[in-house]
Amino acid sequence: MSAPTTDPGPDPAAPPPGPLDLTGALDLTGHRLGTPQQAGALTMVPVTGPARPGVTPPRGGLKLRRVPGYGQVELHNGADTGVAIVPLHLGYIQDAAQNHALCRSAFLAAGQSLLFTDACCVQEGQGGFLAERDQWFFVLPLELRARALELRGVQGYSKLWTDIADLNTRYGLPRRGHLEQILSRKRPVLTQFQSRLELQPGQLGALFFINGHFAGLEIAPDPAYFADVWAALVCFAYGVPAWHHEPGPAGRTAEPLRGDSLEELRAALDADRAHRAAQITSWLTRLPTGPVRLQHEDSYLDLRLSTVTAPHLAGQVVTEHGRTVYASLFSTRTTFDPRTSDPRRT
Repeated sequence: MSAPTTDPGPDPAAPPPGPLDLTGALDLTGHRLGTPQQAGALTMVPVTGPARPGVTPPRGGLKLRRVPGYGQVELHNGADTGVAIVPLHLGYIQDAAQNHALCRSAFLAAGQSLLFTDACCVQEGQGGFLAERDQWFFVLPLELRARALELRGVQGYSKLWTDIADLNTRYGLPRRGHLEQILSRKRPVLTQFQSRLELQPGQLGALFFINGHFAGLEIAPDPAYFADVWAALVCFAYGVPAWHHEPGPAGRTAEPLRGDSLEELRAALDADRAHRAAQITSWLTRLPTGPVRLQHEDSYLDLRLSTVTAPHLAGQVVTEHGRTVYASLFSTRTTFDPRTSDPRRT
């Protein structure tokens, strides 16, 4: 994996690329883009914005209570107060139980448990009650997310196995419906993205690009929530396709900044950041346009969960009085070849 080509540290003097407007159908007032960071094929643009208090962070309050059978996952909000928003396509790897991923988001009130009967089994195993030390969570790799979203509400524990087997085949791995072949065996490589890309103070979201193509937009209710899902997103949801599309040796060498003094180096760094901000704007303008459809799925007080579909992306969002509180939107393309300029799904 190549090193970042820009300094990932915060720079108060560097202006952000500008306000965020991706779909035209969501109220993202106040959300802004920060300084881009790059690690290999993956570019991450931090998002800051207004926080929505009162949402339980996933790692601290949301627990996997049990897996009573194939395709069944029960989650519990153990917080005393606050609603939990289940991250879209959340999955768990654990010992002595089947590994599962969810096809949809959901609300859980404080103290509430919810049984998902439409979960996807991503590796065979034994069900039962789980100890916290035996589990860690992930978010489904980007290539599987569109299909998983289509399968929400559909019961059948093996419904994603063919897609997982196809993904393993494309990655040169044995053709099996076991996501563990990627997530666990490649984990030491994938976790490098977490160290290469730096979570910024106050960051509550991110734009992800792979080889210049839009990959996803993730927005959390507040920085604490985003910090909880950061590793699952950067290592697994977007790290998996970025690792697969890693540039060859010829494309891994970054040009060093040039300057004979600290002032010249600072000017070169500012120019590099300005160039990358313009590059992000160019990438966003390449997104295809088309109708964005929102389908209401669930409500909790004034919070509304909706599924988003468009020609270029899909996902789910949570809004409150029209304002975006949570969003997990991802590209529906399946390849991120740097030589391919057509951003339509292939």
